[in-house]
Amino acid sequence: MGGVRWRRIASQVGRSIAVWAVSTVTMLVLAAILPDFRLQSADGDSATRIAVAAACGAGAFGILSAVVWPLLVRLLLLVPALVLGLLVFFLNGSLLLLALRINPSGRGEAAPETAVIVAAVMSAVASATGAALAVRDDETYRRRLHRLATRGRRDHPPCPTAPGLLCVQLDGVGHDVLVDAVRKGLMPTVGRWLSGGEGVRPVSGGGRTPPAEGAPRPAAGRVRPTHRLTPWRTDWSSQTGASQLGILHGSTFDVPAFRWYEKDRGEVMVCNRPTSAAELQRRAIRHTGDGGLLTVDGASRGNLFSGGAGEQALVLSIATRRRGPANRSRAGYFAYFRDPAGAVRTALSFVAEVGREIGQSTRARLRAERPRVGRGGLYPFVRAFATVVERDVVVTAVMGDMLAGRTAVYADLVAYDEVAHHSGPHSRDAQKVLQRLDRSLALLERVAEHAPRPYRIVVLSDHGQSPGETFRARYGLTLGDLVRAGCGLPVPRRAQRTRSGAEARAAVRAALGRPVEEKGEHHRPSRRSEPIVLASGNLGLISFPDVPHRMTKEEIDARHPALLTTLANHPGIGFLLVRSEEHDGVVLGAYGAEIPLAELDDDAGPLARFGPGAADAVRRTHSFPHTADIMVNSAYDPADGEVLAFEEQIGSHGGLGGAQSHPFLLSPHELSAPAADGAELTGAEHVHHVLRRWLSELDGPQVPLTEAVEEERAA
Repeated sequence: MGGVRWRRIASQVGRSIAVWAVSTVTMLVLAAILPDFRLQSADGDSATRIAVAAACGAGAFGILSAVVWPLLVRLLLLVPALVLGLLVFFLNGSLLLLALRINPSGRGEAAPETAVIVAAVMSAVASATGAALAVRDDETYRRRLHRLATRGRRDHPPCPTAPGLLCVQLDGVGHDVLVDAVRKGLMPTVGRWLSGGEGVRPVSGGGRTPPAEGAPRPAAGRVRPTHRLTPWRTDWSSQTGASQLGILHGSTFDVPAFRWYEKDRGEVMVCNRPTSAAELQRRAIRHTGDGGLLTVDGASRGNLFSGGAGEQALVLSIATRRRGPANRSRAGYFAYFRDPAGAVRTALSFVAEVGREIGQSTRARLRAERPRVGRGGLYPFVRAFATVVERDVVVTAVMGDMLAGRTAVYADLVAYDEVAHHSGPHSRDAQKVLQRLDRSLALLERVAEHAPRPYRIVVLSDHGQSPGETFRARYGLTLGDLVRAGCGLPVPRRAQRTRSGAEARAAVRAALGRPVEEKGEHHRPSRRSEPIVLASGNLGLISFPDVPHRMTKEEIDARHPALLTTLANHPGIGFLLVRSEEHDGVVLGAYGAEIPLAELDDDAGPLARFGPGAADAVRRTHSFPHTADIMVNSAYDPADGEVLAFEEQIGSHGGLGGAQSHPFLLSPHELSAPAADGAELTGAEHVHHVLRRWLSELDGPQVPLTEAVEEERAA
């Protein structure tokens, strides 16, 4: 045992010396090619002295990176992760200047901007060298991550021999997109899980999968699929706020959209706003009486909600709390940035991703691609954060969770959703992101082999995305403009000149019995009585804030007699939902269609083209306390699967229509089937119960009896 320890120490010392040597050579090369970086005195020095200066400088920089860097990161605990990512270059350059100042040789100086470049290159080279030397020693990286993950963890896994559950959410990846990506070979890891592959399948937790006792072995070189793919259907509100709240906390009640207006509180709720996310999480816990899916030894990474986890990183619902035991969200991503090599690597990838987005958007503009939305301003930086920083932080945190043996881990990777919104769900840009996400899954699969307990890896999505141009691009005005025109309120000139705007004004004049519109005739109500129009993908919500209750169709017609007709007959709108004094609720469509909710079905009327389950989804949303006065769903074309987004997105979700309502659940065969044969998995709350069932199963036999019987029969 002692010999193994000494060999390990010698190996570590050898790697450190090798990294130091490579760093020294790198510093010498940079000093030779950069005019503002010198390792010699003004009078010149011998080659030996220059080499000594480089060795001392590289050594001092390495020591500062190991000792001072974590302290700097800890001091910046209140800085958002995006800002910290941009500060990495400045901090690293400052450490290099300090290393040159304390250089024992007394030589070495660099301009501040040059120091940033030198520090970035040296950190990247040191990281690559260390990784190359550790290729044949996975134990080194595993121990480092294990120390990071178990820092402050005083207890052991509740049941270290029972498998843990890892759930990775690929945000916005629809069932159709995943199937297409596997078919094209873009996601080989997922493809191998679904179809089997060459060789022997590795099992999470190490080792090989033994065949069932008495069962014949599979043909040499071939293995059975390890996972099953199950589609599921969202509620009307097909977006992360509702779906993830349902998956983690078991309730989607009273979440009608991504953003909505609450009359009793006089506030607009937005699912990705920290205060709103915290309130939604409190309501869900109060509604279910349960803390969430991850309350027992769980970890929540990159999510909107905590799920009751004790370990959290980049969790929005706790982002506004002060730092303390209950708020570890910021501490989670600082644990990642405390490694200067990883931080610099992420920062360099961040800059590269910004350049990639600028190049891709420029190419799309030059080619006059349609549909297309603006991708300027801060968007390149937002995309780079989602596809690089968030991914690196979350994946590293999950690796640490597995090596610490945590029981339940739920992580959200948002990269695809962010890119697909602006580039399109089937675009080349989005496909590149899918390839990188698959590599992340492969990495997690490899790390699971070193975990102290086996893991069942579940991959799922919260919604899909439906393609299509925006409502504004097709008709020249926004939904808000159309609503104002239908109410007889002033609208921008660009909206007045559109056909939709002219028709809306004509409908108002006809309803009011005014055949001629006179100049200055517009009624100007108080701002308090003007409608609030919000959008969630292709779902629109219209509320009248001066009326304390949810208005009825009769009240809306009395106040704005042309509004509902204007909206229902517009070619870009599929249907409306409003409350009714006579029928409780009604769905309105074109040509005077008016169907009470009690008589609503999926086979006829305005909802016929939206597919199975649409009527039930509309009825459920109607029962929510904070449903808007008028719920608007855009038109949907089943032939091409396109919708019209009320936001500036060419890949959208939030309402009914097409792929946005059909995410996926990819689960190991060791777990029971998500739903009985022929049954449909409907709603995020149903997915929550499935995950809870799997956690219960993992506390007992690792392979459910029904699955073992199916395996033997198949053999």
